[in-house]
Amino acid sequence: MTLILGRKKGMTQLFSEDGTATGCTVVEAGPCVVMQVRTQDCDGYDAIQWGFEDVPDKRCRKPQREAAKQAGQAPKRVLREERLAAPAGQAVGDTLTATAFEVGDLVDVTGTTKGRGFAGTIKRHGFSRGPKTHGSMNYRRPGSIGCSAYPSRVIKGMRMSGHYGAKRHTTKNLEVVRVDADRGLLFIRGSVPGHNGGLVQVQTAKTGVKKG
Repeated sequence: MTLILGRKKGMTQLFSEDGTATGCTVVEAGPCVVMQVRTQDCDGYDAIQWGFEDVPDKRCRKPQREAAKQAGQAPKRVLREERLAAPAGQAVGDTLTATAFEVGDLVDVTGTTKGRGFAGTIKRHGFSRGPKTHGSMNYRRPGSIGCSAYPSRVIKGMRMSGHYGAKRHTTKNLEVVRVDADRGLLFIRGSVPGHNGGLVQVQTAKTGVKKG
């Protein structure tokens, strides 16, 4: 599995030779630096710790500064660990760029969805509204939320109004349609979670089932 961190730049269209337009998301992927290598003997498992985006010393805590100093690198804004099934082939200081992916690869993209504040049931869960005529009082109301005498409480998990968005979400099995090695860009078919400029994590798809 290959994992890389990046920033969502926005959406665009790519046109094929027959004129078909494909909507895709542009991700500025990497470069990511190996900050630490986990081994079976030392840590009990094999993994690589990737660092993304340099950050000034005054903007990070002392343990992070010291760990980066031991690796001979600048402190990083984001650290992510990639579990491996075999000992790592990379060493501390190695760099990963967008060229790690090829056109046609299927990837899972993880990001933080847009925060939309406190929202009602229609916007948050897609509920239908009531009639707007003949004196109806059930316009955009949630309706019944539980029983009365028994069990005399609202069941956990009831879909109600509340905070909407700003959660970690993964969109699976998206296709890489173009790789711009010079600018470090990945063009991924479809939409990915998050706002423009938001942090995203792109990794090789676990299931690998191509969407229609």
